[in-house]
Amino acid sequence: MTDMWAQVQRLRGWLDAEAPPAAAGDVRLLRILKISEELGEVAEAFHGATGANPRKGASHTWQDVNKELADVIVTAMVALATTADNPGKVLDERLDHLVDRVLGD
Repeated sequence: MTDMWAQVQRLRGWLDAEAPPAAAGDVRLLRILKISEELGEVAEAFHGATGANPRKGASHTWQDVNKELADVIVTAMVALATTADNPGKVLDERLDHLVDRVLGD
C-alpha cells in the first residue's frame, strides 16, 4: 500500500502549482468547498444506482457510488493537508476520539 498522505501531498502540490493566484484564505475556502461538489456527485451516483430519479432511471452502479465516495475522502484529505500542519496527526487523533466516544475503548 502506498503512503496515503504522501500521495495527498503530491496532489496538493500539483493543485498549488496549477491553481490561479489566490489569497491563502481563498485557497483554503476553495478546497473546503470542493468537498461539497464531490458530495453532490455521490448523491447523483446514489440516485442513479438506486433508480431514485424516475426521469433518469438506473444511470449509475454501486461501483460508481464507491468511486465518488473515495473522491470525497481524497478531496477532504487534500483540504485537511491545506489547512493543517500535520494532517495525518489531526485525522488519527480525531478518529481515535470518535472511536473512544462511540465504543468507549
